[in-house]
Amino acid sequence: MIVDSAIYRDGRRTEGPTDLSDALDEARAADAGDAFLWVGLHEPTEKEFSRVSSEFGLHPLAVEDALRAHQRPKLEVYDDSLFVVIKPVVYEPESDTVSADELMVFIGDSFVVTVRHGESAPLAAVRRRLEAEPEVLRHGPTAVLYAVSDAIVDHYIDVGAELQVDLEELETQVFAPSGTGNSTNSAARIYTFKRQVLEFRRATGPLSSPMTRLASAGVPFVHEHAQPFFRDVSDHLTRVNEQVEGLDRLLSDILSAHLAQMGVRQNDDMRKISAWAAMAAVPTMVAGVYGMNFDHMPELHWPWTYPAVIALMGFAVFGLHRLFKRRGWL
Repeated sequence: MIVDSAIYRDGRRTEGPTDLSDALDEARAADAGDAFLWVGLHEPTEKEFSRVSSEFGLHPLAVEDALRAHQRPKLEVYDDSLFVVIKPVVYEPESDTVSADELMVFIGDSFVVTVRHGESAPLAAVRRRLEAEPEVLRHGPTAVLYAVSDAIVDHYIDVGAELQVDLEELETQVFAPSGTGNSTNSAARIYTFKRQVLEFRRATGPLSSPMTRLASAGVPFVHEHAQPFFRDVSDHLTRVNEQVEGLDRLLSDILSAHLAQMGVRQNDDMRKISAWAAMAAVPTMVAGVYGMNFDHMPELHWPWTYPAVIALMGFAVFGLHRLFKRRGWL
């Protein structure tokens, strides 16, 4: 459905004709100056979008991508328009999950068409901010693309900071001393967190190439003086990607360290079990010897045999306990 549609003339919003064809003709009129038409859609149906695509002459392949969604961030140049896909990201602190939606931006001669899939794209806030800054809107459709990409990349930075905080908490829990709340489910939590970082990475990583192209000269339908602004967005995105790479490496290191820690704990447990088994084996062996029904065992008829054997087993177990304790097995 069409969420909003307006003509921007000299950086200020003006209500134009409701018919898209008439509105586009008005924006392209010779006396319109730098006017352009901005149409915003939210999860349009094929029938709804076909009318928009026919009016603006959008390429069929780009229209197909905009309807189906599930696209990687990309930049494609067609004869009559520029097509950009960006994936806004939402972080839910209650469930510690990262989810990505999709935003498609078409830029052409005196028009901008934005197609939003999901609820996370900050288009309403971007539109309000741009309408409060007419000097930015005077640069035409390029200003819309810059403002949208800048808002989404800035939100990437916020999401990365929240993930960093959660990673530090996870690291504290994983390496907490035994018996102070360290859960046996640490490996599952690390793996789940790694999946969230991967989802974040799918949104930020592929966007680097489109932002680099927009920051360079020669991209059609992009204002010639917009390169420094897109370069700033690209720099922010590079910082986000470096942060994501760092999070992924730290998670891999934490998982490896946790598995090594579990191995050390299992070895400690095995040593303790072996030590107790050795201490139990000595009296069992002695008792087994005296449990055999042999006639020629002279100790059986000595009056101090029983207390002597009990004392022997006690001293043997005590000696083994001291030995294992000194070696750190107990």
